[in-house]
Amino acid sequence: MAPVETVFVVLAPDDQHFAGCDWSAFAGKVEPLYCGGASRRESVYNGLVAAMAAVDPDDWILVHDAARPCLPKADLERLIAECSEDRIGGLLAMPIADTVKRATKDEGGAQRVASTEDRSQLWLAQTPQMFRVGLLAQALRDARGLVTDEANAIEQMGLMPRLVTGNRENLKVTWPEDLAIAEALLGART
Repeated sequence: MAPVETVFVVLAPDDQHFAGCDWSAFAGKVEPLYCGGASRRESVYNGLVAAMAAVDPDDWILVHDAARPCLPKADLERLIAECSEDRIGGLLAMPIADTVKRATKDEGGAQRVASTEDRSQLWLAQTPQMFRVGLLAQALRDARGLVTDEANAIEQMGLMPRLVTGNRENLKVTWPEDLAIAEALLGART
């Protein structure tokens, strides 16, 4: 596995917190970019544009969000190994194990089951997502409508990103109870 050369951290233009942290343990590999936007798409695109002087359009870039603090090292290594020879790139994802219900609201506004979906080809997208810098910048620049992740922008170009099986430990901290789960996972690693 090739080492990560630089970690670009995309921050809000007015961020005051990041500079107050000690990043010396990362041997100068962490580079803050104060160019975050109003959406994930804008933030990632702005970060790519800001990083262009330090990277080549054919370089691989991994996009990872701070909402997933428990990424297992083995998953990162597997993503890099499986995608580094892929012509498009890909993302960590998990096949859906639960039964999936499509909802609708009744006349009173209550959520009701409209149907049960076939989950056999459904996956839950995770990060990191790995693509060539130039391809990803073009995809994000040209994407239409709501772009939920980088793979979504690549898909809009007619390309099919590779799915690399991730891990449930790479949870997205969304709900209050997720913080306790993340703390437990990270605590178990130390």
